[in-house]
Amino acid sequence: MKFRPLAIFFLLSCVLLHGHTHSQTIGIYDLTYTLSTPLSLASGLNTAWDDVHTVATLQGVVNRSAPNLFVLFIKQGSENMDSKWWNMYRKPGEWLNGRDTIVYKNIVDLVTAYQPYIKGAVVYDPNVPATSNVASSVAGIDSLVAIRYDLASTSLYSRLVLNGPKIPVKVWLVNQDGTSMFTGSGTIPGTTRMSTGSKKNDPYIWFIEKYMKTGLCNTRFAGYYIDQFWRLNSGNATLAVRNHHTLSNHDFFVSKKAFFFDLSPWDDETPNDDKTQPVGTDFATLKELFSTAYQNNNNGANMCYVGGFPEWAYKYTTTNSHSTLHADVATEWQFSAFISAYNAFEDADAISYGALANASFWQHFPLQEKYPQPWTTADQLKERGLLTNDGKVNVDGKNFIIFYVGDYDAASWISQKTSSIWDDPARGTVPLMWCISPVLQERVPHVLHYYRKTATPNDYFAASDNGAGYLMPGLLKPTRPFSGLPSGLDAWKNHCKPYYDKWGLTITGFIIDGNYKGMDSEGFDCYASFSPNGIVPQKITKTGYAMMQGNMPILKADQDITDNDTTAAATKIVNRVHARQSGIPFHWFRNILKTPTWYRGVMNAVKQQDPNIILLDAPAYFELLRIYLGGNPTEVPANEQDDTSITTPNNSLKISSVKPIGNILVSSLDGRVLYNGKTTESCFSIPLYKGVFIVRIQESRALSPKTYKIPIY
Repeated sequence: MKFRPLAIFFLLSCVLLHGHTHSQTIGIYDLTYTLSTPLSLASGLNTAWDDVHTVATLQGVVNRSAPNLFVLFIKQGSENMDSKWWNMYRKPGEWLNGRDTIVYKNIVDLVTAYQPYIKGAVVYDPNVPATSNVASSVAGIDSLVAIRYDLASTSLYSRLVLNGPKIPVKVWLVNQDGTSMFTGSGTIPGTTRMSTGSKKNDPYIWFIEKYMKTGLCNTRFAGYYIDQFWRLNSGNATLAVRNHHTLSNHDFFVSKKAFFFDLSPWDDETPNDDKTQPVGTDFATLKELFSTAYQNNNNGANMCYVGGFPEWAYKYTTTNSHSTLHADVATEWQFSAFISAYNAFEDADAISYGALANASFWQHFPLQEKYPQPWTTADQLKERGLLTNDGKVNVDGKNFIIFYVGDYDAASWISQKTSSIWDDPARGTVPLMWCISPVLQERVPHVLHYYRKTATPNDYFAASDNGAGYLMPGLLKPTRPFSGLPSGLDAWKNHCKPYYDKWGLTITGFIIDGNYKGMDSEGFDCYASFSPNGIVPQKITKTGYAMMQGNMPILKADQDITDNDTTAAATKIVNRVHARQSGIPFHWFRNILKTPTWYRGVMNAVKQQDPNIILLDAPAYFELLRIYLGGNPTEVPANEQDDTSITTPNNSLKISSVKPIGNILVSSLDGRVLYNGKTTESCFSIPLYKGVFIVRIQESRALSPKTYKIPIY
């Protein structure tokens, strides 16, 4: 077998055997060629679509029980992100080290090699775009590969079904002569249901009858991804980044036997991809899909995990004139509100960084049982000068701020942006609250593990919007628009709590309420059960900026800071703080995909404009907020004894302990970081100039960090 040259080759040991054992050998296939085909030609469009779709459905079946097949596909600039993660975990001592591999040179060889895993093919209609999503659904449930009907000699249908391995067709979503099976009229084939009047919607009704109502589909998982509309012409395909057909995302949901769909969440206009349907047909089908899923999911006791996002650049919004009524954010919120009413949430693969590959492979990554995080205490806050001796917040003209470091509510986004953001050398120089949805562990556990293992003492983690998944919690309590269903608060609590416990999360950094109602006291109690140290919703039930619910502080979300220019961003922060400071000395700012270098630059500029604005770490911020609002301060655990001694001989700092010290952060009073590192020794020292320094120690055995204010004379 000859190897096909890889555009980006990576650390790879190859076994050149046709008869390899799949349980021991990982197959490798390079899909990056599909990113450079000429979209102006039908052949280029078809290759870009067909090859990724067939491989993704194959991968989902093959990787269902074990990590057997890996692909190269996702690029961020010139970097192949799949190579990045592969190389990281091929290193000595890591999960994939020592596994044999085999590289496949073409798609026919690949499918032939894994033919024992599949039972055949599901063939779909090139003239009815919705059948591509139904094909992915059927492929997962029946262990098939999805192949588009096309009699051209170069098509996959010709190369895999009519010739080559001659995969048997088990399910037809098109007539065998190539005419359309779903016409939008008469009786929907194979059912007793009358047509919806839409050839887009009829395939979904067929699927509901054949696979959902019969219990064959795993309705705890769903994929909201664009259908073949992407492939219809080059104009569609180029409306967003090249890989945002998001077919590579299908593999995970295929492995889960999920249902796929692409429907408008609006009932007041016809969608741009099916202009002749009766108004509201998409919406009615969407309701039937999710009401059926709700019933199958133990009447909503089990939440439904929806991967994907409204495809606003292609459909359903005023962007690119696809709608005359609804903008992109409004459509995002409408869809989120809709699924919330049926006990479902999003892992939001939004446009720009929405493509993800190999989730069916990485789902088998072995995570630790738990990833605990420290909290702070009143005594530690006193040592830092943030509390007075009598336990009050030492405001003294200061304003405290925190950044919502986001948006990491999507597995695709965090996977693609790790190199440019998390790996920024400036990370650790300022305290940051990284807000990451813990439910991302389902598709990118290796990424979340990497973040925790490489975090500095200045990196603290909270949950992103709106917990363990993106939904609108106000829609969990009756009266619930769209569905009219009973309360879903218990289901949400039971869903979120295990994720928060595993990842040591006690803060929900942002809660999107959208255009619908916010939470009431019952909703806040739900969050207090798994997010006891704070939440930041868009809407609160009392007038003002903050309130308490039991002992959980609640801060109303405020302003997004999106400026790339750090001075401009700093000016907005300072102006907003000054405008609000008569109300409360605690301020929250949301930022999307900003680097640690940006945050450091912003804070340098903020300090120049107002040195009394203090950026705090998340535990200090929310503990101070709790105390400020009249809550009870966190008590020091009885088993945390201070056996660390700090001395200052000869203008130096010396730390001694009976056990390895762990992480050490030394900063000056003005926030400049002088040392940030980790030691496995029980003694540590560094020279320092005269002054007063803040020393923060995260001992290797302790649950909470210890902070000291040390003068050197």
